[in-house]
Amino acid sequence: MSEIENTVLLKTIISLIDSAKENAIRSIDFHRVQLYWNIGKHIFEEQQQGKDRADYGQYVVKYLSTNLKPIFGSGFSIRQLETMRQFYRVFPIANAVRSQLNWSQYRMLIAVNDEDKRTFYIAESIKNHWTGRQMERQINSSLYERLLLSNDKESVLAVAKGEKYPSDAREIIKDPITLEFLGLRRETAYYEKDLEAAIITHLHDFLLELGNGFSFVARQKRIRLEDDEFFVDLVFYNRLLQCFVIIEIKTKKITHQDIGQLQMYVNYYDRVEKLPHENKTIGILLCADKNDTLVKFSLPEDDKTIIASKYELYLPSAAQLIDAVQEEIQKIGE
Repeated sequence: MSEIENTVLLKTIISLIDSAKENAIRSIDFHRVQLYWNIGKHIFEEQQQGKDRADYGQYVVKYLSTNLKPIFGSGFSIRQLETMRQFYRVFPIANAVRSQLNWSQYRMLIAVNDEDKRTFYIAESIKNHWTGRQMERQINSSLYERLLLSNDKESVLAVAKGEKYPSDAREIIKDPITLEFLGLRRETAYYEKDLEAAIITHLHDFLLELGNGFSFVARQKRIRLEDDEFFVDLVFYNRLLQCFVIIEIKTKKITHQDIGQLQMYVNYYDRVEKLPHENKTIGILLCADKNDTLVKFSLPEDDKTIIASKYELYLPSAAQLIDAVQEEIQKIGE
């Protein structure tokens, strides 16, 4: 065999070994999930037998922990056993427990009280192969509530579960976009190039924050129009929307000139870069602050190609986002 053939063979075998390891770990994780579900089921049913005694449930868990911990370790503490019981209560149907999720992810989902919200995070996690850390970040950044700011609940859930493809960019693009993972202080003034550089450094996390179907295309993409040169900050492609997505970064409040500049870039991509089967290019102004009325009157009515999305350098609280969702609902009802 030649050296090249040996190298190909080696890479193939390494790939097979890595795949087998991943499958083994995934299988072990799911067996653990099933074990904890069954333990939780038995604890719950036993506690229900003693429903006339208020202290019986606590006695059962304490008794089990006292006898299981010396044999199997701290994984069977009172707190852990209570979590298993709660796991069964939240997911009482065995077939609804998904093999793609591990125990750490289910522990996070147990703490999510709203059923629709849980359904959303389960669907998004499975579809996007989220790790436990990625799911934690999305829950902590209130992804579900942020998407509800510009969409109805049914649409958000349908897109997450793959029951429909997004027909509007606002179904997957968030406002605000949360960039706490960049590690930048919100009290500090930044140049646009600083924010852009930080995004490139944390590109994987930024793609996760952007939403489903995004891939990176270019940074500071040069556009030459006769003797003038322009540079687009960031260019992405979205396979679900089947279009280019251009992002211009503005670290100050946006102006109508910013909107006009982005519109020019969008027009260029539509007329020069876009293929016949692709959809119209979307432009996102990622800005520190915005005036929604200015955006509205700077664009044609019902325009769906230019989106102004405010960025936040810190995680908003769930209460803040819930208040914002309620405010949007009230506007619709007026």
